Amino acid sequence: MIREYFLPFVLLLFMAVTRYHHFGSALHLPDASWAIFFAAGFYLSRLRWLAVFLAGAGLIDYLAITQGGSNGYCISAAYPFLIPAYGSLWLGGRWLQRYQGFAPATLMYLAMSALVAVTLCFVISNGAFYLFSGRFGELSFAEYGVRFFKYYPMFLKTTLGYLAIFALLHVLAHKMKGSPRMVKS
Repeated sequence: MIREYFLPFVLLLFMAVTRYHHFGSALHLPDASWAIFFAAGFYLSRLRWLAVFLAGAGLIDYLAITQGGSNGYCISAAYPFLIPAYGSLWLGGRWLQRYQGFAPATLMYLAMSALVAVTLCFVISNGAFYLFSGRFGELSFAEYGVRFFKYYPMFLKTTLGYLAIFALLHVLAHKMKGSPRMVKS
């Protein structure tokens, strides 16, 4: 029972540590939430885990704003769109479950699913923010494109960096104790 909840606890704790400051700084790590949702989809196969992680992200944001002094700029009418955005990451991890293993092709599947999931997440979350947050006036498609390519690389690089670390830990765990088990609860 404890083993079944250890990984979700560690992932949620890591999300809290990194999400509280979102973009990172010299003293704080960048937000790992996107990689965590992807990893949760890979390891935690039940849909209820997606709900737990969505609630965790919402609670962290609430505490960061009400107790931690964050300004809440990103909280707007677009905030509910994080549900399908994060869901796309979780589904990317779920899809990758089919291609488990330690063959070189597995890295290709990881890269492919991560790239698609991160791109979809960014399009949903970023697009919704520009369309529904009320923070932007008339934004042309060309202006959105400029902003897309300004911020997308940072989100992609951060998420892929964390996923590379997670993949390395996955391989090390496999070598030390055998194949890590999926949590089916």
